[in-house]
Amino acid sequence: MDTQNLKTFLLLSKIKNFTQTAEQQFVAQSTVTNRIMELEKELGKKLFHRERNNLSLTKDGEIFLEYAKRIVELEETAIHEFNTQNTFRAALRVGTANTVYECHLYDPIRSFFMNHPDVSIKVTIDHSFTLIQMLQDQLIDLAFTYVPVNKKYFQCSLFRADELVLVTHPKNQKYVGGISKDQLVSTNYLYCNFALQDVGIYIRELFPKHHHFRFEIDKSTTLLQYLLDGIGFSFLPKSLINHYVENGQLIIIPLLDFDTPKINSYILRKENVGNASVIEDFIESIRSH
Repeated sequence: MDTQNLKTFLLLSKIKNFTQTAEQQFVAQSTVTNRIMELEKELGKKLFHRERNNLSLTKDGEIFLEYAKRIVELEETAIHEFNTQNTFRAALRVGTANTVYECHLYDPIRSFFMNHPDVSIKVTIDHSFTLIQMLQDQLIDLAFTYVPVNKKYFQCSLFRADELVLVTHPKNQKYVGGISKDQLVSTNYLYCNFALQDVGIYIRELFPKHHHFRFEIDKSTTLLQYLLDGIGFSFLPKSLINHYVENGQLIIIPLLDFDTPKINSYILRKENVGNASVIEDFIESIRSH
């Protein structure tokens, strides 16, 4: 299967326009059409619904989309590994959820990078479930996620247990003495489902069923800037906001009649994936950092 055809399919499925796809790939529009036709012929399936001003994936196209992404990623990973072998002693591919990286991994990774000049390091930041799939496909050597895995050939261990705290800007003094669960709904709450699973469900259930949050964002580190600008309240990991609390830029609001769960993050590995000695050295350096 020609990966150039796959890349064209992936781009077309994203922007849903033959002309723009051709422009971005610096080819003629007929080339894009031919590549899609070749793919459909090879698969024996129609991948797109083509209407006058509308292009959409068929059901088969939606199924094939995930496989196409993984095939292209595998090819790129293989090329990267072959090139790495000629330059470095070993390679380390780390996948991490964004908040785990910001809270716990920047300093350890920086230290490992500086102390191991013969090891190349590739860091991928993505959502937990995506990282688990990447580990399954051997696109990364280990993953730091908020989702534990109990699966054959996987190793899962607790990485960090963090405290979930309600924070806001110091100018927001209304609940500085504490807030009850019933009062939470009246706040200008900024929602971020950064941890998924139990913590995400817990935060949702603090609010009425089908509650519509006025503001939602998918990265807690991006949400921080709104809080620092004096906008709203949000639950975040304590390790993420400690620095700002110590500097007086944010305050923690005490909870009067309810508690929050711990935010657990995990180290995931898959048997026989990656350079075992380098992975062990990396994990040991993180544990001792």
